[in-house]
Amino acid sequence: MEYALLGKSALKISRMGFGTMSLDTENPASERLLLAAWYAGINFFDTADMYQQGKLETLLGRAFLNRRDQIILATKVGNQWRPDGSGWDWNPTKKYILSAIDQSLKRLQTDYIDLYQLHGGTLEDPIEEIIETFESLKKSGKIRYYGISSIRPAVIREYVKRSHVVSVMMQYSLLDRRPEEEMLTLLKEKQIGVLARGSLAKGLLINKPPVPFLNFCAEEVAKAALTIKSVSDERQSPVETAVRFVLDHPAISSAVIGIRTEAQLNEAIAAGNSPALNKIRKEILQNALPPNLYAEHR
Repeated sequence: MEYALLGKSALKISRMGFGTMSLDTENPASERLLLAAWYAGINFFDTADMYQQGKLETLLGRAFLNRRDQIILATKVGNQWRPDGSGWDWNPTKKYILSAIDQSLKRLQTDYIDLYQLHGGTLEDPIEEIIETFESLKKSGKIRYYGISSIRPAVIREYVKRSHVVSVMMQYSLLDRRPEEEMLTLLKEKQIGVLARGSLAKGLLINKPPVPFLNFCAEEVAKAALTIKSVSDERQSPVETAVRFVLDHPAISSAVIGIRTEAQLNEAIAAGNSPALNKIRKEILQNALPPNLYAEHR
C-alpha cells in the first residue's frame, strides 16, 4: 500500500482511503471489514457525524478502540439532524460545531480527531467564525488538523486564502474532471492535500448500466466505461484502472472509496497496490471524453 503526507500536515495516510458512508451498522461483519482493511494497510478512515445519525462514528470507535494510535481518523461536521429525524439542516455555527465535536469524540471513543472537516460550505456562511472555531479546537487538542469537503471553487478559494486547511475533499473521476480546470493546480501549489471521492462515479465506470451523469449523456458514460475496460487487462482490472486515473494526478493524496462488502474491500486494496498507468493508457483515458467544467459556484 502506498502512503502520502496529507498536505502540510504530519498525517501519513494510505493512498486508498476507506469511506464508511455505506457500511451497515447493524451487521457484525462491518466491524470485521474495517479491521481487515487495517490489516491490509489502509490506515485512513473517513466518516461524518451525519452518517446514519452518528452510528458510523460509534462503529469506528468500537472497531479501533485498542488501535486508535494506528489509524488516521477523519470525520465531518456542519449538517445537523432535526430532532424528529426527518432530515438535516446546514448549521456551520460556532455553537453547533463546539457541541457536535464533543458528541463525535464520545461516539468515536477518543479524545482527538486527526482530521476534522467542514461538511460542505457556502459563501454566505460565517467563514471567519468557522475558521476561528477550528483553530480553537486545534489549540485545545481536540483536533490535529482541519479541512473542508466541497466541490465549490468559490468556497474552496476562500478557505485556501483565509485558513490553514490541510485538505480538501472533492469529487474527481474520469466522468468528473471539473477539478482539473483550476482547483487541483491551486491546491497543489498551496500544498493542500486533495482527498478524491467518487472515483468510480457511482459504479458507472465499472459495472452499473449507463445513465446520464453531470453533462454527459448515457452514451458518453458508456463510452467512458468501455474505454476503461479497453485499457485494462488481467494485471489491472477496470476498478484499478479507474482508481489509478485519479491517484496518478499529482495533486491527489488519497482516493476515498465507499466500501460495504469484502469484495469491494479486495478491489480497493488491489487498486491501492496497483502500478501507475503508463503514458499511453493515461492519454487514451484522457481523450475518451472532453473534460467537463464547473457550471456553478465558480
